[in-house]
Amino acid sequence: MASSFTRMISGRNTAVMMAMGAGTLASAYLLTDSTAAAAEIRRRYFPHSADYPDVRKHNNCMASALTPSIYARLSDKATPNNWTLDQCIQTGVDNPGHPFIKTVGMVAGDEESYEVFAELFDPVIKDRHNGYDPRTMKHPTDLDSSKITSGIFDERYVLSSRVRTGRSIRGLSLPPACTRSERREVERVVVTALSGLKGDLAGRYYSLGEMSDREQQHLIDEHFLFDKPVSPLLTAAGMARDWPDARGIWHNHEKNFLIWINEEDHTRVISMEKGGNMKRVFERFCKGLKQVEHLIQERGWEFMWNERLGYILTCPSNLGTGLRAGVHIRLPFLNKDPRFKKILENLRLQKRGTGGVDTAATGDTVDISNLDRLGKSEVELVQLVIDGVNYLIECEKRLERGQDIKIPSPIPPLKRIKL
Repeated sequence: MASSFTRMISGRNTAVMMAMGAGTLASAYLLTDSTAAAAEIRRRYFPHSADYPDVRKHNNCMASALTPSIYARLSDKATPNNWTLDQCIQTGVDNPGHPFIKTVGMVAGDEESYEVFAELFDPVIKDRHNGYDPRTMKHPTDLDSSKITSGIFDERYVLSSRVRTGRSIRGLSLPPACTRSERREVERVVVTALSGLKGDLAGRYYSLGEMSDREQQHLIDEHFLFDKPVSPLLTAAGMARDWPDARGIWHNHEKNFLIWINEEDHTRVISMEKGGNMKRVFERFCKGLKQVEHLIQERGWEFMWNERLGYILTCPSNLGTGLRAGVHIRLPFLNKDPRFKKILENLRLQKRGTGGVDTAATGDTVDISNLDRLGKSEVELVQLVIDGVNYLIECEKRLERGQDIKIPSPIPPLKRIKL
């Protein structure tokens, strides 16, 4: 098996890295010699201002943070994988806004993107994550599910419960930038590790490119199958290249613990079940995630992580925990109440349609989940969702009885844990 350093430079420009030294990976990189020479020639005829994107009418975090001076300082830099600023921001340039949410507007091509282009990523992260400052704050991690309280919902209202996160394999480019060989290596590493899961977590892998029609229909019927991305936010970022090569779904025999491979991230880890037992869902999530990480490490690999950004994922919106704890919940009265939006805002919750981020929340049933990912631990975020959903249920019960409801006080801002 290749050494960790060999894997780290897999797919990257090894000549540049060896010349600079492995210890300088976290600093900014200029383009490789030939590319830098071409950029210098281009700049003689076209200054940075000539390449500056028109984002004047855009509504995303990237467009709010990007300035001509930042662009000029960063546009001729690249990561060791030759991932550039323009590639980071292309999805935000091509997609001025989203009908339901304010999007981030940029993605990372590899772990080093967050350092090389920190001058833009940092304000975007601060905007998206409720003021979290990655230069001065430290992200907490806590997967002790025993700390959760009151985690069983009234099932007259909550139809299903789910917790998901993502994990990236260190040394391999992220989905927007990965080569075919890197994507296939992600699949190999993860599937090999998952074969070591035992007991109630034991299961099977289904490759999207190799499954039979019967297997495909089975996964569709179970609502497990993810399809080729059609959202312009993902396709503009290069997520759908070579589809369905090296993509697939693994699930345990009980069908309540799933892992998606090479969709938006290297992996998406999901624990879910029908009904309102969020505590049990989170217990399974923590148990499974710990075992998967152990099996990955046994094979000489590790997840991307650092103390400032937590777990590293493709989209800055998922940094930190990468966690989204959510329920499908029936709220026919509250969903029509004009105060609902403010209640959710103060509870740091978000509402989506039950079909996902690209669907509107219509009808009586909505998807409610945590808004934050970074700056709070997994336990804190799941408890926040539990407390918030219980509050929404109480509001719904009061409205059913014709009683008034109150808008709760805003949840305090992030605690500052200094580095």
